[in-house]
Amino acid sequence: MKQVIFTADDFGLTPEVNEAVEKAHTRGVLSCASLMVGAAAAADAVARAKRLPSLRVGLHVTVADGKALLPHAAIPALADAAGNLPRNLVTAGVHWFFSPAARRDLAREIRAQFDAFRATGLALDHVNAHNHMHLHPTVLGIIIRVAREFGQGSKVPAMRLPWEPPAGLLTPWLALLRARLRAAGIRHNDVLVGMAATGHLTADRVAAALMQVRDGVTEFYFHPASRNTPDLEAQAPGYDRLGEFEALLSPMVAAALREKGLKPIGFADLG
Repeated sequence: MKQVIFTADDFGLTPEVNEAVEKAHTRGVLSCASLMVGAAAAADAVARAKRLPSLRVGLHVTVADGKALLPHAAIPALADAAGNLPRNLVTAGVHWFFSPAARRDLAREIRAQFDAFRATGLALDHVNAHNHMHLHPTVLGIIIRVAREFGQGSKVPAMRLPWEPPAGLLTPWLALLRARLRAAGIRHNDVLVGMAATGHLTADRVAAALMQVRDGVTEFYFHPASRNTPDLEAQAPGYDRLGEFEALLSPMVAAALREKGLKPIGFADLG
C-alpha cells in the first residue's frame, strides 16, 4: 500500500524550469508539476504540458513571494503598484488575518488563478501553494471554497499536506490543515519529503528516503531547472535546482524505485 508522487513546483517560472520538468518526465521519474499561472514562462509551460498527456499538472497558488496575476488596481490590499506580492510571509499572514480588504483581494487573486488554469484546458490534478501558504487558515479556506466552485459539484482536487516529520512549530498548523482537508473530503498525501532539504533534494537523499517509505502516500517535491541562472538564484538564493533536476534523472533513484516496487503517480491516480 505504498504510493509515491514526484512533483516539480514552480512550473512556468522560467524556460529553464520548464525544460527540466519536460525532460525529467520524459527521461526520468517526475510524475507531476505544479503550475504558476501568473509566472513569466507560464504559456511555455502549458504548451509543454499539452505535449505530455501523462504529466499530471496542478495549480501552484501564489499569494506571496511572486507576481500577482491581477493588476494592482484590482487587488490594492494584496499587491504593490508593480504587482509584487508580499515577500515577508509572517507579516503577510498577520495582515490577511486581520484585514477584510486583504481577504477580499486574496479571494479575487486566488479565483483568478483558478480561472487562468481552467483556461489552459489542462486537467487539474492537484492544488498546492507557493511556500506552502495554504497552511494559513485564511488562504486554505479561500482555496477550498474556490476549488469547490471550480469543480462544479465534482470532487475538490487533491491538495498537498506539507508534513515532513518532525514538524516542530508547524505541528498545530498541520493538524488543522489535515483536519480541514478530511472534513472537506479532499484527498491528500500522508507525508512530504523535501521540506528539510528544500532546494537540495539530491539523488542520494531521494534514494535514501525511498528506502524508508512507509505505507500510505508519500510526495517528493522538487524545484528543478535545466541550469542555474542569475534570475533563479535571485528568486531562491542557494537552491541547487540543477542538482534536483539531476536527481530526477538519476539511475540510482530509478533503481531505488524498482527495488521498492514503486512507480510515481499523480494525485488524480489516488483512490
